[in-house]
Amino acid sequence: MFQYEYVNVKVGSFWGARSEEHREIIDKYAANGYRYVGFIPANMDSYGKYKEIDLIFEKEV
Repeated sequence: MFQYEYVNVKVGSFWGARSEEHREIIDKYAANGYRYVGFIPANMDSYGKYKEIDLIFEKEV
């Protein structure tokens, strides 16, 4: 069985920019035994641009 964690990230804070925020979040969760499995859009504007995404992590329990 797996436990899942979802981390909401505002896309404007790194998407299309040269930020390392998403990498820091992934590294932090990996250090705690989680594996990054992907992301899903959590909020989009009327043009289809992502405003927020949820990073998804899993860990076997």
